[in-house]
Amino acid sequence: MEVADLVLPVFAIIVTGWLAGWSGYIPRSLADGLVHFAYNVAMPALLVVTIAQEPAGNLLQWRFLLAFGGGSLLCFALVFLAVRAGWGRGLASSTMHGMAAAMTNTGFVALPILHAIYGRPAVLPAAIATVFVAAVMFPAAVILLESGGRGPQARRARPAVLAKRIVFNPMVLSTAIGLAWAVAGLPIPAPVPAYLDIFAAALTPCALFAIGLGLSVEGLRTNLASSFALAAVKLVLMPLIVYGLCAATGLDPLYTIAAVVCAAVPTAKTVYILAGEYKVEQPLVAATVSMTTLLSVPTLLVWLYVLSGLAVWH
Repeated sequence: MEVADLVLPVFAIIVTGWLAGWSGYIPRSLADGLVHFAYNVAMPALLVVTIAQEPAGNLLQWRFLLAFGGGSLLCFALVFLAVRAGWGRGLASSTMHGMAAAMTNTGFVALPILHAIYGRPAVLPAAIATVFVAAVMFPAAVILLESGGRGPQARRARPAVLAKRIVFNPMVLSTAIGLAWAVAGLPIPAPVPAYLDIFAAALTPCALFAIGLGLSVEGLRTNLASSFALAAVKLVLMPLIVYGLCAATGLDPLYTIAAVVCAAVPTAKTVYILAGEYKVEQPLVAATVSMTTLLSVPTLLVWLYVLSGLAVWH
């Protein structure tokens, strides 16, 4: 029961947030404020304080990147080709299907869950996964959508805008600051980690409560069959592929757990933002985000049970 004792409180926070919004005890509109604080303040603080104090030699985890990144790209390719060739959909539609099944919410779901269960050692791999999603998956989606004839206005400006979005993404920027500090090997004055730790401690409750508070089942009423199929790929097939790549590369147990958890969390809401911006498959993506969020509760519990023997609990 040790796994359940550690994991169930995490999901209980999500359920508490949902109950608070459903009952009207707390307005659902406040979820955006909690998300903004967690994403722009608490999460960067945790990433900086964790990575900056990590020995530089531990920062180059190419096997983790190969396992998680390779699994993400492979799942995207499988769904993209199936929709493109099997259903005859256009490039933009196929791209959104693929991203709904493969672009994972590492920063806002996996990172706080791993931090809550495994402590600070699990933050670094989650940060690496988050940077991969922001710096590889997101640009790849934009490039394919542009190639599909979407977003014709200001196309020349898009590469610069995209680069700016990536570089100044709070997760990417805070990870880069932490990496630079660790590589430089500079000492950190004691008050600085203490200051950042106060903000970092707020990440898990804010992020998980906000997920529950903003969760709505209304999106599941449309595209039910398609969203369920994409959720199966996202929550079952993708973690299986990532786990296989972890085993094939001989990845460290804790990093294996982190890679699989990062693969097994819901679809990133970034995909819905892209769907809205490019006016492609918005109802499908909304349904998939809701479906993966709901189904990830039992599936992630199963994955954590399966992986619980790989590392010592913190």
